[in-house]
Amino acid sequence: MTVDFVGKRRLFIILSAIAIMIGLASLMFRGGLNYGIDFAGGTMVQVRFDKAVAADEIRQALAPVDMGDISIQKFDDQSTNEFLIRVEQSKSDLVGLSDEIKLMLDKVFGSENVDVRRVEMVGPKVGKDLRRQGLLAIVYAMIGILIYITLRFEFRFALGAVLALAHDVMITVGVFALLDKEFSLPIVAALLAIVGYSLNDTIVVYDRIRENMKSGGRLDFVGVVNNSINQTISRTMLTSLTTLLVLLSLFFLGGGVIHDFAFAMIVGVVVGTYSSIFIASPVVILMQAKKGK
Repeated sequence: MTVDFVGKRRLFIILSAIAIMIGLASLMFRGGLNYGIDFAGGTMVQVRFDKAVAADEIRQALAPVDMGDISIQKFDDQSTNEFLIRVEQSKSDLVGLSDEIKLMLDKVFGSENVDVRRVEMVGPKVGKDLRRQGLLAIVYAMIGILIYITLRFEFRFALGAVLALAHDVMITVGVFALLDKEFSLPIVAALLAIVGYSLNDTIVVYDRIRENMKSGGRLDFVGVVNNSINQTISRTMLTSLTTLLVLLSLFFLGGGVIHDFAFAMIVGVVVGTYSSIFIASPVVILMQAKKGK
């Protein structure tokens, strides 16, 4: 059975545009992304307790210490009593800060119940540079892909692929903005991985379109594209499902450290699978229609 994937292409493009606009509206409403220590600068201390503790109790324990704005977040894994304590104003004495936090927590909860697992500090200038470099990494990747696919296929295919990849990145970032999830360096790594993964699916479809164009036949270009998607859909879905199984395992079993990375990848794989079918190929059809005029 042949499914008409491209028949409703305008509808899917409109739906994608709406999803992107919702993400942009969330960014504007929240005043930007919820940057982690990597990008915003500051100090982060990961603390583990041997007994159940509430975030408000930790905040009260640290109240006597003047550390400026403090954010306390519990790891999503309910089986562990681990918290991330973020201090936006970075301190010059990193070891001293962690010792100060440990001392105050020991007084309230007992030294045998408190374990400082990790301490990180990033200056505001370094955080700004990292934001810039992360954005440039994604932009350079897009430019490289545009050049490669133009040489390998044609410009119309390259434009379709890059627009689909930009669509994947913007929707993933929009989801993070909508949910107010922390945006850090691992998320930039996830976005680059999403770009590579989504491109792979798109290239498979494009390669089949090129083969079917060479073989000729009575189908017009829209029919060739739709036929090519039908011929590759099983491979695309199987690859996506097996990848999602691994990512879901990381999401639920990998612990809080890689939780957001796995979440970004899950969103990206789902959106990337969608875009390789409903965005990349329809863009090529639109370009072909303009070329034929």
